[in-house]
Amino acid sequence: MGGAHHHHDHGHSHAHGRAHGHDHGPTDHGRAFLIGIVLNTAFVVVEATYGFLSGSMALVADAGHNLSDVLALVLAWGASVAAKRPARARYSYGYKSSTILAALANAALLLVAIGAILIETVRRLLDPAPVEGMTMIVVAGIGIAINTATALLFLRGRHDDLNIRGAFLHMAADALVSLGVVIAGAAILLSGLQWIDPATSLVIVAVIAWGTWGLASDSLRMALNSVPRGIDEDGVRAYLAGQSGVEAVHDLHIWPMSTTETALTAHLVMPQGHPGDAFLHDIAHELADHHRIGHVTLQIVRESGCRTGC
Repeated sequence: MGGAHHHHDHGHSHAHGRAHGHDHGPTDHGRAFLIGIVLNTAFVVVEATYGFLSGSMALVADAGHNLSDVLALVLAWGASVAAKRPARARYSYGYKSSTILAALANAALLLVAIGAILIETVRRLLDPAPVEGMTMIVVAGIGIAINTATALLFLRGRHDDLNIRGAFLHMAADALVSLGVVIAGAAILLSGLQWIDPATSLVIVAVIAWGTWGLASDSLRMALNSVPRGIDEDGVRAYLAGQSGVEAVHDLHIWPMSTTETALTAHLVMPQGHPGDAFLHDIAHELADHHRIGHVTLQIVRESGCRTGC
């Protein structure tokens, strides 16, 4: 029987041992996260305050939306920091999977916020209160500027890192929601129709709910170790089975180590025996480059009878 071969990307090889290493992420975005979190937290306080003072549920709902994205920024930053923490004896994967737990917590908090905003919005629809349209326009206009500036901080890294892309999309969506509040404020000033404000709030709640559903379902799937989105399990299996000398692929497992890193283990049945470390090295590179799987462990076995626990 062959041994288990573990490969990341530094390629320390031993003929029948483990090859070990791992990919490092792109440029550190710590400063971008910090600026984004500080700016948006300050704006959430301002927007919520003026929302209550002006009687605008649309501003309050948008503040809730912005708060959810501050949490998303904190989670994304936490993920990038946790990925760099060294593994320990009891935590052999380090603290990477804490990002999955945090995503679940974020989804739960968002559901509570949606419920609170929804109750008040329905009350306002049934009994519309006077709203200061100009306050809505000015405050939401500031929101457009802050959210656009924050999105631009993550513009450069969005193609290389799923984490950064998530932060970029959150902030870009926020800018669009704030634009909706500006339009609603203008409509109230022009028409005098007070129901436009709670109606806008309902639309914002729907946007938050849509994003929360995606976040909750994705994080729940990750917590259950499902194959991450964007990874074709059948394609990976076909690639491994198509390698020269491979008769069959058993015990293929693909699971998320964190919200940004993926691991794979598999038994390759190779009757001719172990083909050498170059073979494993090439597979690891192919899986990293084309399937976004950075932590690969392969075990070579000679027989397909699977008496050893395939």
